[in-house]
Amino acid sequence: MDIVFIRELEIDTVIGIYDWERKIRQTISLDIDMATDICQAAVSDAIEDTLNYKAVAKRLIAFVRDSHYELVETLAEKICEIIRTEFDVAWVRLTLHKPGAVSGSKSVGVMIERGEKF
Repeated sequence: MDIVFIRELEIDTVIGIYDWERKIRQTISLDIDMATDICQAAVSDAIEDTLNYKAVAKRLIAFVRDSHYELVETLAEKICEIIRTEFDVAWVRLTLHKPGAVSGSKSVGVMIERGEKF
């Protein structure tokens, strides 16, 4: 199994359960690990033969920017669903950070894994 990853993808969105959070945009940060097979891409040197991390990032930026979820758990689940279905990824690990959500903490959030490692 090979891993294509994205680190610290920052996106502004509406996220949170409190009234004041529903009125502002907050920055979340994503760390994503995606299982794929890079062997063919390594031979062909062609972007068509690999998981295009730029395409994944662009899709997630558009989705998260327009989302209005209350819970980071819901947003994380939806992000993983997009990655797995739209980019044919068998396994994904996502860490969603919500900086500043807890006083005295640099960041809080969730880490989830979906799918089967191969």
